[in-house]
Amino acid sequence: MRSIGARHASGRILVRLLLLTVLTLAVVLLIHGLTQRSLQPVVAAAPPVSIEPQAAARRLAEAIRIRTISYEDPAKIDDKAFERLHALLEESFPLLHERLERQVVADLSLIYTWAGADPSLPAVMLTAHQDVVPADASDWTQPPFDGVIEGDFIWGRGAMDDKVGVLGILEAAEYLLATGFEPERTLYFAFGHDEELDGTGAVAIAAALKARGAQIEFVLDEGMMIVEGIIPGLEAPAALIGLAEKGFANVTLSVETQGGHSSVPPQQTAVGILAAAVARLEDNPMQARLEGPVQEMFRWLAPEMSLGPRIVIGNLWLFGPLVSAQLASVPETNATIRTTAAATMLSASDAPNVLARRASAVINYRVLPGDTLEDVLGHVRRVVDDARVRVELGPGEANGPTAVSPVDADAFDHIAASVRAVFPEAFVAPSLVIPATDARHYGALTDKVYRLLPIAVATEDVARFHGIDERITIAGYADAISFYAELIRRAAWSATDPNH
Repeated sequence: MRSIGARHASGRILVRLLLLTVLTLAVVLLIHGLTQRSLQPVVAAAPPVSIEPQAAARRLAEAIRIRTISYEDPAKIDDKAFERLHALLEESFPLLHERLERQVVADLSLIYTWAGADPSLPAVMLTAHQDVVPADASDWTQPPFDGVIEGDFIWGRGAMDDKVGVLGILEAAEYLLATGFEPERTLYFAFGHDEELDGTGAVAIAAALKARGAQIEFVLDEGMMIVEGIIPGLEAPAALIGLAEKGFANVTLSVETQGGHSSVPPQQTAVGILAAAVARLEDNPMQARLEGPVQEMFRWLAPEMSLGPRIVIGNLWLFGPLVSAQLASVPETNATIRTTAAATMLSASDAPNVLARRASAVINYRVLPGDTLEDVLGHVRRVVDDARVRVELGPGEANGPTAVSPVDADAFDHIAASVRAVFPEAFVAPSLVIPATDARHYGALTDKVYRLLPIAVATEDVARFHGIDERITIAGYADAISFYAELIRRAAWSATDPNH
């Protein structure tokens, strides 16, 4: 009887210890979740930029009407359109063109230099791109190249990507010049002409500045927008400042066999071997990792979230696998935590009754910072694990992921503070940019390359980016101009500026 009683007592002690452990863990999680300090910069509202929003909107609309389209077929690209855009910029911003040096590189890309009072200080570089992607007018509510201003909106290709950046930067500079602003730091405004293709304009811009011996403090290019509802648990808009962008590479799988007539097929055809290889790659993705810019994003946003998400995100040491699994379940967020693979092209027989002698597939990889192109090829070979399948890099150029720019830097502080000054309702956070931008070519100039397109858009409008009915509100465009002006004031300050 004593033995049974002792076992019962021992069991009760274990249950109590377990309950105490669970209670202690819950208290630790709650305290850690509730006591996270906000990382948001506390800044005063930006001084007003006294431009006439309707006039600025008309200038952007005029630029949209010029069809600076990047086509995959070089023969279709209209160089004269870019020259017309350059002439429009000169007409629209006379003070800037009188005071700043303009250099044309790679025939169509532009560099503007606003010399600072202290040439020993490294410069600030703001960038955007002149070209746009094609658009099928039959799908649009307003014609994509008519630059229609209707109601509160400016419609057309380039309203979001990225003539809004080109014109927005120049509007801000023209305004500051008119107010007598004289920067201590030199400013470079750089506008590539083929970002939507290979970015050769940006390559030429970087080479030209390097040849000058230009010292660059930081670069700001396009990136994520300011969007509400994209982060679960965060009710306010999020302004995600890209610290890095993923690399990209195409990997070709190919199988060669004897071919023949389909009436006497072998046990496994070239197409069957290839299909099995592709299926194995889809079933075995590269490892997910909750680190780098995405981890920094959660660190910055967790203190601003509602209680439940704050406890989870604030305790990734425990909930990391759960958060990773949730992110991996949605394509848009899965792309932020792993190198992704997408089978995009297949080629085999050209007749239904002929066995292919050669079958091939192209897998497009978007490479997460921390992974390399060698890691990708090694993964493909291990997973395919079939000597009959040849694995090689290509077609096209392959680029590894960019370096990760620092968060603990004055440059990041300037960008974050400028966001909060112009968009006080938004919370800023570091992030990872999924698509490629011209910014990847500027890493040779500085280790501080950031990406943000300073326009606030509704969640449902995100799909307009590279989609149909691209548009921006007139007020939103004015805010973008205010952001660029505020960033210039903060980062390239004038000793005579009372707001510095």
